[in-house]
Amino acid sequence: MGKKIRLTTGQAALRFLDNQYVESDGEEIKFVHGVFGIFGHGVVVGFGEALAGGKDSLRFYQAKNEQGAGHAAMGFAKQNNRKKIMAVCSSIGPGALNMVTAAGTATANHIPVLFLPSDVFASRQPDPVLQQIEIPSDYTNTASDAFRAVSRYWDRVQRPEQLMTSFINAFRVLSDPSETGAVTVSLPQDVQGEAYDYPEEFLAKRVHHIERRVPSKGQLERAAAMIRAAKKPLVILGGGVRYSGAGDALEKFCAAFHVPFAETQGGKGTVFWDNPFNLSGIGSTGSLAANRAAREADLVIAAGTRLGDFTTCSKWLFQNPECRILGINVSPFDAYKMNGEPLTADVKLTLEALIPLLSGYRSSWGARVGEVRDEWKAEVDSLYSADVPPGPGGSLLSQVRVLGDLNEKLLPKDAVVVSGSGSVPSDMQRVWRVRTPGTYHMEYAFSCMGYEVAAALGVKIAFPEKEVIAIVGDGAYTMLHTELLTAVQEGIKIIVIVLDNSGFHCIDNLQHSQGIGHFGNEWRKRDEKTGLLEGDPVRVDYAKNGESWGALGLCARTPEELAEAVKKALAAKGPVVIDVKTAAKTMTHGYESWWRVGTAEVSANPEVEKAARDMALEAAKARQF
Repeated sequence: MGKKIRLTTGQAALRFLDNQYVESDGEEIKFVHGVFGIFGHGVVVGFGEALAGGKDSLRFYQAKNEQGAGHAAMGFAKQNNRKKIMAVCSSIGPGALNMVTAAGTATANHIPVLFLPSDVFASRQPDPVLQQIEIPSDYTNTASDAFRAVSRYWDRVQRPEQLMTSFINAFRVLSDPSETGAVTVSLPQDVQGEAYDYPEEFLAKRVHHIERRVPSKGQLERAAAMIRAAKKPLVILGGGVRYSGAGDALEKFCAAFHVPFAETQGGKGTVFWDNPFNLSGIGSTGSLAANRAAREADLVIAAGTRLGDFTTCSKWLFQNPECRILGINVSPFDAYKMNGEPLTADVKLTLEALIPLLSGYRSSWGARVGEVRDEWKAEVDSLYSADVPPGPGGSLLSQVRVLGDLNEKLLPKDAVVVSGSGSVPSDMQRVWRVRTPGTYHMEYAFSCMGYEVAAALGVKIAFPEKEVIAIVGDGAYTMLHTELLTAVQEGIKIIVIVLDNSGFHCIDNLQHSQGIGHFGNEWRKRDEKTGLLEGDPVRVDYAKNGESWGALGLCARTPEELAEAVKKALAAKGPVVIDVKTAAKTMTHGYESWWRVGTAEVSANPEVEKAARDMALEAAKARQF
């Protein structure tokens, strides 16, 4: 038997976290950087006591909202390409439940975050404790059980010795490219303070090896045969290409065989926009070029993508009846989607291995790739130079014009832009031109409102030398921006650009497209005569809101004011909020895409019933699985 050391469960947990490393392609990296959290009675005297002891190298960041803490941890891990992570701790009850949304966001996006919610007393002696939920039919069911549905791994440590198998399995999942996501280990508050003689072997340095999964000979032969049989193959560049570092391999593959590629939100920016085979974003938030090519394709090579409904236009996009799917993914679950031929292996190794097997092959796309690219480039140039529409009290900016000015004129080419909800991701997937790797940071698998500001903080912690800009709608900013105060507290500079169009206009557009009048999405005061929210617009000064947190607040209503505000923001030393007043309905449109939503089949409004009939007609064109 080896040596043992007497520690509380909280102390052992922290020491374990501090000694976890990953190895990838021969490089060894410290895996856990720090801990985000808010102390409450369920954590402050247990795990919190260990953090206060200061005997580890992990930095503690005092969050202001537990969901924001989870988003910041996710932003940090995503920007580090999942090679570094944060842990997030909370008290029991509401503190824990606040993290559930962030856990769902991490799992949907395959981003590793370790959630450590506190839990009720394992001994049950003082029950019901403050903030405990009692379920008479199942006494083992606590608030922390809510994480089960949104975690890739879930456990509750009810005895100090259980921590060992629990944490080893937790890091098995956190470091696995195909399984990673939210990992939740619930820590009862009494167990956190209980002592146990832990083996030093458990607490010693542990290296988790992130192995590249090598494609088999049979997999490669089947894939090569599918590609050789295709006349118009199209690659979908997903987030897996980014995380496997396969950008160069994909460029070589597409150039060698004259194969165009289109980008998902997770994969965008892995290969630069000016690559001659880059058709920009694909799907419901995609470009005209990518969507037209997708309808013609007879083979879709789904490289590292989860094939979400926005990417595939609810399985409607690939309308060539001979179109087949080749799924290249480390996750079998994703590789099998849409009845695809699964190739469960590392994307980089797979593309590199396919190139010599396809010697002499060339697609039949010919000049078509250049034609659709040129058409789309002209469209984006036009959007970027759109006239500024008139607005109340003066001119207002077009949302796409703002993005164009930021992208082409105002921001450094290596600045990291962060977003995640509303119409901003749609516009950016279509028109943002990435010129530096790792500078496009989008959460769109969950499209979680409130991700943006907190994630920008995490990105900045990951790469303090970069300018980090959160581009966020007024709805998402209002939903959650409290980690702006954490940025002020830490002296961490982030620039938050709020595009204020006075409402949830992304959803208003969807509502209106299905025949429904404007209802409940515009930010208007209640009209006393009608009793509806259709009165005067609600005006908010987001610059002053930023100032109230301690940030520099700036405003812009014209291109000139925007340029001046960004110039001041880049020169500032601390956090900045730029309030940009944009006109409603000045985002991009659908570009020959479709998205299936549950439109009411019966309504007093004939426009709604017509929309439902139209929806059914298009659904009949979509693949069923």
